Amino acid sequence: MGEELSLFRAEFNGALRLEAREERLTGEAGSVVLREVMERLGLEQWLAGRIRDPRNPALVTHPASELVRTLVLLFAQGWRDQDDADALRNDAALRLSVSDRGGVAPLLARESVEDERVPDGLASQPTLSRMVGWLSTAENRQTLRESLLFVASQRLKAARGGHRPRAVTLDVDSLPIEVHGHQPGSAHNGHYHARVYHPLIATVAETGDLLDVQLREGQVHTAEGALSFIVGLVERAEKSLCQVASIRMDAGFPEEELLAALESVERAYVARVRNNQVLDRLAEPFLKRPPGRPPAEPRTWFHEMNYAAGSWSKPRRVVLVVQERPGELYLHHFWLITNWTEQQMSGEALLELYRDRGTAEGHFGELMDVFQPALHSSPRSKSRYRGVAFEEKKAPCDAFAHNEVLLLLNALAYNVTHAARALLVNEVREGFSLRRFRERVLRVPGRFIVHARRATLIVGAAAVPLWRALWASLARLRVAEV
Repeated sequence: MGEELSLFRAEFNGALRLEAREERLTGEAGSVVLREVMERLGLEQWLAGRIRDPRNPALVTHPASELVRTLVLLFAQGWRDQDDADALRNDAALRLSVSDRGGVAPLLARESVEDERVPDGLASQPTLSRMVGWLSTAENRQTLRESLLFVASQRLKAARGGHRPRAVTLDVDSLPIEVHGHQPGSAHNGHYHARVYHPLIATVAETGDLLDVQLREGQVHTAEGALSFIVGLVERAEKSLCQVASIRMDAGFPEEELLAALESVERAYVARVRNNQVLDRLAEPFLKRPPGRPPAEPRTWFHEMNYAAGSWSKPRRVVLVVQERPGELYLHHFWLITNWTEQQMSGEALLELYRDRGTAEGHFGELMDVFQPALHSSPRSKSRYRGVAFEEKKAPCDAFAHNEVLLLLNALAYNVTHAARALLVNEVREGFSLRRFRERVLRVPGRFIVHARRATLIVGAAAVPLWRALWASLARLRVAEV
C-alpha cells in the first residue's frame, strides 16, 4: 500500500526493527462502537432535522452531520482540541465512523472518486472551527442542550422496554471549568482560586446521564439563572424522560424565587441550607450529648422544625441533622430544607436521599477529569482567508457562545460514552469508571482489511471479551422511533 519507511533498530534487541507503513491501522477502534450507539439511540436522525446549517449546499464538502459527529467522537476518544482532527485525518476507524457514506467509500482516497466535493478523511481544524461558529446561534445551542435530554431519555426507555421511569431525581449543581487566557465571561473566582467559567449542570441522580448544561460567567453566584434552568428542565424531563421529577440541590441554590416556583408546580425538592446565626441559635439546644458513655459507632439525630428566612415568603420545613463522630469532642450539625411532608419522607430518609449527591458529584467529576473540556475560543477578528484579504474586516466572533458549544459537545460525547458503558456494565455485571472504559474498550488498536465492498476491522485479542459482551448488549438495544 505504499513505500515502507524504516525508522530504526532497537539496541536492546537486534531482532526488532521499527517501520512505518501506509496501512489502515487505528488506535481509535472504539469510535465504531460509539457511532453504532449514536445510530441505535436515534441521535443521528434527531439531530439531522434540527441543526440549522447556514452554508451554501453547493459549496459544502463535509455535511453538518459529519462535522458534529467528528467533534463528538474526538472528544469521546479523549482528543480535546480541534487541531487533533488534522493529525487523525486518515485514521481508518474515525473516517468510517464519521462518514455518512456507506460501504468502504469512506476508506478510499479521493483519487478514486470523481466528485471533488466528497470528503477525503476528517474535516480540517478551520472547518471544525467554522462549524462551532454557526452552531453558536441561539437556536443551534438550544438544540444541542435538548440533545442531552434526548439521549438520556432514549437510553432509559430502551432499558425499560420502551417505558419511562415513573420518578427520577434531578441533581443540579454548578462546577468550575478552569480556562487559560482571558476568554470573554471567564473571571478569577475566589472560591476556586482560579480563572474559570461557572456553568450549571444537571444529571439523572439514579443513572448519571447528563440532562442539561448552561455556560455562565466565572464570578456569578451559584444560583444565578437557576430558576429558568431548573423549571424549564423539569418541564422537558416530564414530557420525555419520566412521569415525575424531583429536585436535589446544593446549599447555594435555595432562594425564594426558585423554591416558590417549584412549590407552585408541586415539584418536590431537597437542598442543604447554609448555616447562619439564626439557624445556629435554633440548633443550640440540640447540640448536647445524651447521658452515658458514647458508643463506638457514629450516631445521628433528626429534629423537625419550621423556619422562615428573612427573604422567604413563608415558613418551610427544615430538618436539623446532628451527627456524633467517634473521637471528636463536638457534635456536627447541618440543615436540610424540603417541601416533602414528614409523612411523605422522614428526616432519616431525607438525609439518605441527600447523601446520594455523592454519586452525582462522581459523574460531574468524570466529565471534568476524563473529558477535560477545553474552552479556548477568543474574539479575534479575521482579515484574510486563504491568503486573500477581505474587503472589510470581519467582526470578532461571539467567543462566549463558541465556548458554550464546545461544552455542550463535550457533554453530548459524555452521554454517548456513558450509554455505551452502561450497556457493557449491564452485560458483564462489573463496574467501569469512564476512564477505565475508554482505556479498555475505546482506545484499542485495530486494523482494517478492505476487500471488494466489505471492510473488516480486526481488534487486539485483549479487547475481544469486552467487545463481544458490549456488542451482545447493543444488539438487544431497542428504542422508540424518533
